[in-house]
Amino acid sequence: MKNRIHKGMVLLAVLMLVVVTGCSSNLSDKKAIRTDHSLQNVMEAKQLILGSDTGFPPMGYENENGEIVGFDIDVAKAVCNQLGVKLVVKGIDWGKKEEELDSGNIDCVWSGMSVTPDRAEAMNLSEPYMKNELIFLIPGNSEARGTQDLQGKRVGVSTNSTALDALKSMATKVEIVECEDEVDMFQKLEEGNLDAMLVDSVAAYYFLSQTGKTYYVLPESLQEEDYAIGFRKEDQSLRDKIQEILGMLKEDGTLGRISKQWFGSDITIVR
Repeated sequence: MKNRIHKGMVLLAVLMLVVVTGCSSNLSDKKAIRTDHSLQNVMEAKQLILGSDTGFPPMGYENENGEIVGFDIDVAKAVCNQLGVKLVVKGIDWGKKEEELDSGNIDCVWSGMSVTPDRAEAMNLSEPYMKNELIFLIPGNSEARGTQDLQGKRVGVSTNSTALDALKSMATKVEIVECEDEVDMFQKLEEGNLDAMLVDSVAAYYFLSQTGKTYYVLPESLQEEDYAIGFRKEDQSLRDKIQEILGMLKEDGTLGRISKQWFGSDITIVR
């Protein structure tokens, strides 16, 4: 009887060892799968692929030569110079930015992207690098003096933007006109096809500096936002390295110089 118990205990111990070993192996495999090579991959590829909105001046947009330019592009070039890699800018469908990122088509989303809970859930975000407000821009001949005067008016807003969500939740009900991007929206406003537009303040003030017409900004802003760079959830090393370089560029004045070229002053908030 003792021998049978002893043999049973030995067999049980062996089975437990196999199970534990198997679990350890599985855990090791999962850990290996989660190993972060994001920075290493960019360095080995010698390029950083940036996903950009192509219709959001001055952050990222196509110029008359079909090149994607803007404040974010210039900052990304400075970052890539520090990394010793080439910057590749890829225009993306803004409504599918998360899919572009997760599929590996781009390394980051960097184009005046506002921080939202959903985006923080879907992506690994950098620290904010700029503040923004959602503001209403109206033609100079408009009689509107506040948002209450926009009741039933045609208000343009960019599709797949935080401004669209804010406009839908506004107490004053307006006729929402969804536009392809900020460039499309500015054009519609200039042509008289909109009574107002809800837009990021950085884009609005850039637009005002480029046009010879008179426009006004309504005193109320709907909400304040932060801009951040989006990375894949697991790409911590790439995110941290770019964050580190942004801090260096802030300290040595490079970030301030780029900001002054686009906005007239240093409006970045990188620490």
